[in-house]
Parts: sequence; C-alpha cells; structure tokens
Amino acid sequence: MEAFFRTHTYLVEHTNAQVRRNLMDEIDWDARMIGVKGTRGVGKTTFLLQYAKDHFAPTDRRCLYINMNNFYFQGRGIADFAGEFYKNGGKVLLIDQVFKEPDWSRELRLCYDRYPELKIVFTGSSVMRLKEENPELNGIVKSYNLRGFSFREYINLITGKNLKSFSLEDILHDHERITRKILPEVSPIKYFQDYLHHGFYPFFLEHRNFSENLLKTMNMMTEVDILLIKQIELKYLTKIKKLFYQLAVDGPKAPNISQLAKDIETSRATVMNYIKYLAEARLINIIYPIGEEFPKKPSKVMLHNSNLIYAIYPIVVKKQDIMETFFVNALWKDHKVNQTGKDNFFLVDEKQKFRVCDAQNAKIRMSTDTIYVRYNTEIGKDNKIPLWLLGFLY
Repeated sequence: MEAFFRTHTYLVEHTNAQVRRNLMDEIDWDARMIGVKGTRGVGKTTFLLQYAKDHFAPTDRRCLYINMNNFYFQGRGIADFAGEFYKNGGKVLLIDQVFKEPDWSRELRLCYDRYPELKIVFTGSSVMRLKEENPELNGIVKSYNLRGFSFREYINLITGKNLKSFSLEDILHDHERITRKILPEVSPIKYFQDYLHHGFYPFFLEHRNFSENLLKTMNMMTEVDILLIKQIELKYLTKIKKLFYQLAVDGPKAPNISQLAKDIETSRATVMNYIKYLAEARLINIIYPIGEEFPKKPSKVMLHNSNLIYAIYPIVVKKQDIMETFFVNALWKDHKVNQTGKDNFFLVDEKQKFRVCDAQNAKIRMSTDTIYVRYNTEIGKDNKIPLWLLGFLY
C-alpha cells in the first residue's frame, strides 16, 4: 500500500492541467460510483489526478490513485485492495483503466455493497458499455464521457484565455453578439488550422512527433480497446485495421458494405459490427438517415475528428471533408446528427437543417430554412454562422 501512496503523491504533485475541462463541473461528485469513459489519448489519467489535486493535498491518505496496468492487480482483486484502503481511512479511490482487471464490474459492485462510505471514480475506454453489458452496475454508476479538446479549450490552452462555452441554441439565436464578444479577445482563425491538424488530443503538448504518437494511439485503440474489451480473437485484427484504413481513404460517404466485405474477406454482418466497434472506439462517426440506426446501412461514415485525417497516409485531404468532420465532431457531444446522403445538408436533432460551406463560394443559393455554417470567415450574419464558433459548444 505504501508504494501506491508514494506513486500517488508523486503523480499529483507533478500534475498540471493547463486548461480546466468542462466535464469537471458537469459530474455529480456526490455519487458513490462514477465512470469516466473516453477514447485513448484524451486525458483521462490527467483528469483523475487533477480531481485529486483540486480536492486533497498530495499526501492526504483519504484519496488514492491506482492504475490497473500494475501487475500487482493480477494477483489481487479491486474489492480486496479497496477494503484495505477503506479500513485505513480511505474515502476516494481513483481507478485508472479499470477494464484491465478481470471481473472488474463484479469487483466494483462488491466495493459498492461492502464499503458504504467509499467513493470510487474509475476510467475506461469509450468502447465499454457500462450499463448495457454490465447489469451489476445498473442503478449504481453514473457514467460520463471525456472528449478531446474542443476548439475553445485549445484556444484557452494556447493563449491562456478563459473563454466560455455556449449552447447551440445560444449560438443559433445570438451568434453575432457572441462573435463580437470573442473577437476582441482572440482571432480564432489564427488557431483554427492548427486545431484541425493536431488540437483534439492533449498529447500535442508532448515533445514528440504528433503524427507518430497519434498513429500509435490509433493502433492501441484497435489492438486493446476493441479486441480486448469486445473479446475478439487476435487473428481478426488485420481485418479491422484494413476496414478502418479503407473507410479513411474512401473519405466521408455512404460505405459500400458488400465491397468492403469482399475486400476484408468477411460477411456483411461482420463488417457492420466492425464499423460499430470503430465508432465506439471514437475512430469514426456513423451518420444514419433520419429514423434509422444500427444495423441499418449508414448514409455516411467519416473519421471521428480531423486530426485522424491528417495521420492517415496516403490520403487526399479535401478541405470540405475536413470542415464537415469538424462540424459533426463538434456537435456529437450533445446533439444528434443525421443526413439523407442525397444532398449536402445535415439535420441536427431531427429539426434544423445545416450546410457546411465556404464563405468565399458565391454560387451557393441561400434558403431561409437552412443554417449555413461557413468557413474562411470569422463573422456571420442572420442564418450564416462562422464554423469555428461551433468549437465553443463545450
């Protein structure tokens, strides 16, 4: 136990989250069992350690961070370890990468039942279905998702500003006033391309090659998050990777499921399952026609965020694809996005039509029932909104 406390103290003392994540204020911290899911690389470990730093002194033994990567837990269950921590006055146990522990959900349930004064906050992969696949956690766990940096968070990190977020409703009805408030503080266009290239994942701050680091992370998403959690045999890994690559190079469009099944030598049903797993791993986004969902055929498959596009080689980076990827990714947190596949319009929350377009394109015929989200501009007017502003949704 002492070794874990020493590690905890060192990590907390050396944690310095340079931007406060919105999720920190959205979580109900009074809950006894809290799950924070997120794709690999978005900063879940830092999130846990920052919580510890905000609420406890580094040497306060009421709080302890542990990582299930530690081989120690191959011989000792979470519930047994938590019991010793609890017996010695422990109040908050922070568990990183909980899915690395066999029978983790059953162990967490034992903790909940045995130690009524213990709070557990754990992190896991976005692939995990906490309640659907782990009935023992139903009714006791509050689940949240930590995403990569929004454009707003990226700007705050780079500039040291403290720009606030806005709801979609606020942006739609008051974007001109909001823009006038932001522009004297910062010029978003100055940072937009850098964000599209490398701003979504926190590890761009590390002194390493970003693209190589992202490629490594993408491989870990398939090799660990999908195979381990979904319990898929290793021999199918190459098929999943080949499918992901093919979807990436094909660009945002409706997938040809039959052709993809032929390309990776598997069935149509398996291709649809793999596509679903890639979406759960936050490698791709699936857009369906209105009223349809899995296992129906998507109207469009696109990469989850624009950083991933630049990491795939060789690929033709089309500006319109980048901007539409940013649009969908920015809205995905709190809104539903559909598309018929027959036109250039997105439908958000099944009621509002959007079109992503170049502000310099004078040939677009405007319609009053559509919101035109425009790039290559910092300002908007009426139903024409600057695309960058959607990066302030969280």
